[in-house]
Amino acid sequence: MRSQQAESCRLTRLRLACAGAAAAVVLMASACTAGPQPAPPSTASATAGGSPVQTAQPGTPQTAADIPSIVENVQPSVVTVLTDGGVGSGVVFDAEGLILTNEHVVRGNTDVEVAFADGQRVAGTVRAVDAISDLALVEAKRTGLPAAKFQTDLPRVGELAIVIGSPLGFENTATAGIISGLHREIPGSAASSQSLVDLIQTDAAISPGNSGGAVVNSRGEVIGISEAYIPPQSGAVALGFAIPAATAVRVAEQLREDGTADHAFIGLRPGGITSQIAEQLGLQDTRGALVLSVVDGGPADDAGIRPGDVLIALDGKEVASPEDLLAELRGKTPDQTVNVGYRRGTESREAKVTLAARPAAEG
Repeated sequence: MRSQQAESCRLTRLRLACAGAAAAVVLMASACTAGPQPAPPSTASATAGGSPVQTAQPGTPQTAADIPSIVENVQPSVVTVLTDGGVGSGVVFDAEGLILTNEHVVRGNTDVEVAFADGQRVAGTVRAVDAISDLALVEAKRTGLPAAKFQTDLPRVGELAIVIGSPLGFENTATAGIISGLHREIPGSAASSQSLVDLIQTDAAISPGNSGGAVVNSRGEVIGISEAYIPPQSGAVALGFAIPAATAVRVAEQLREDGTADHAFIGLRPGGITSQIAEQLGLQDTRGALVLSVVDGGPADDAGIRPGDVLIALDGKEVASPEDLLAELRGKTPDQTVNVGYRRGTESREAKVTLAARPAAEG
């Protein structure tokens, strides 16, 4: 009995320590992501519902870019989304009026206004949202729209990146830079968001209001949906992030079909490992994802994973943080079986976990 009480107290202390770390992360995340208010910033073969999806091979050389022509051609496919809380951007997903944007742009709204590059403004209705990927579909009361072309293969680091959107409400604004990195995660973001993982990084300026807009390549294809940036006051210089087009197209197609998107669910709550937690657990370092809690009867529970375990690998890929775990799960599907490496105390273990579909209540 005494050992059980000691173990319970130990896990309680770990949860409290992680909660304190998460509170600090919330401030960073709110500074990095564009919220629904105006001030904060924050594959396929032929077609995606009338929106052509390109299948050029990765590494295809790009010709010299005529940036003005690219912007001129793409701008009609990028819109401004106006809500009661502020301004965001969006991309025309199909000719029948579907607009792809960020969930946080329309959060809390049912009706919005959509402004087009030609000056026309129409009413729009939020048709479906997915907070996990931070994507949403808005149905604008206008048809015959110029659907954007999406390139679902990842770009190469160093390729041209043009961001088009409405930063701070300045409609039809374009900035340019390069792709700076791939598969990026915002450190500490897992405590407050599940969307800031597996992102494209760019040094093209992204500002509040760009959220939901387009990041395009030298061929005028959408390679990402603007998602977040790290502001200069954090010591950053030109650090912007976008949701890859492959993720955006997959989720948008699912949202259009039935209003929901499928996500793999492992059935546990991960937390970061601070130096204090590492000392309590007797760990040599802070790498890994600490299991704070396990859903009763969920995939992790069925596989024998328990609170206090430290996940260190998924299908052979290192899990150095909770964000790494979320990023790896992003590429998995419900009902898929994965190999999870973890530590329990000083003992290394491995378990086969059959992932489930994320319950709606889990968000």
